[in-house]
Amino acid sequence: MIKFIKQTYPELQVIAGNVVTVAQAKNLIDAGADALRVGMGSGSICITQEVMAVGRPQGSAVYRVAEYSRRFGVPVIADGGVSSVGHVTKALALGASAVMMGSMLAGTTESPGEYFFSDGVRLKKYRGMGSLDAMEKHDSSASRYFSENDRVKVAQGVSGAIVDKGSIHRFLPYLYAALQHGCQDAGAKSLAMLRSMMYSGELKFERRSTSAQVEGGVHSLHSYEKRLF
Repeated sequence: MIKFIKQTYPELQVIAGNVVTVAQAKNLIDAGADALRVGMGSGSICITQEVMAVGRPQGSAVYRVAEYSRRFGVPVIADGGVSSVGHVTKALALGASAVMMGSMLAGTTESPGEYFFSDGVRLKKYRGMGSLDAMEKHDSSASRYFSENDRVKVAQGVSGAIVDKGSIHRFLPYLYAALQHGCQDAGAKSLAMLRSMMYSGELKFERRSTSAQVEGGVHSLHSYEKRLF
């Protein structure tokens, strides 16, 4: 399909995916893909790894695919597993040129859907394209998973609800400023420098134990209020 599109519409740029391995990336780059989407089963509403037994940890997938594709000038989009601005910083440092932020933006005022309340919390419905809810209502969702002609559809996602985040006009400036501070703390003046520091070994990723992860979050308090912006 990619070869046909590129031959028929050579001026059209094609983003292909999703992939998580170098072998998969090579197939799409050889076919003419202009960019790659990386991620399989790591999204907040995705159950592909659980149901299909396929996928890869998102950090490893982004790093491996980006390290290969950059040799051909093909950018990578990290798709899935991004639930905080810290994850955005990590994805960009690992080689991604952009990130998809479905769950992060789903609760904003401007996102599709109506707000509702549950136990006093303002929520908005959020569903995965691979959920039965989405596949039953839209053929495009089913066709993405090659299930449009299946008598029995197998869900690769769920439907849920996400907390209100307010207007995107307030949320995006927070993301922008937090990303700047992340680069500042790492000693990088730009995202390009952040990636070059990672590839040169100056910027290192370290495996953290469960205790270290607990220690890195809020702890030892009776109660607290967490306001990000």
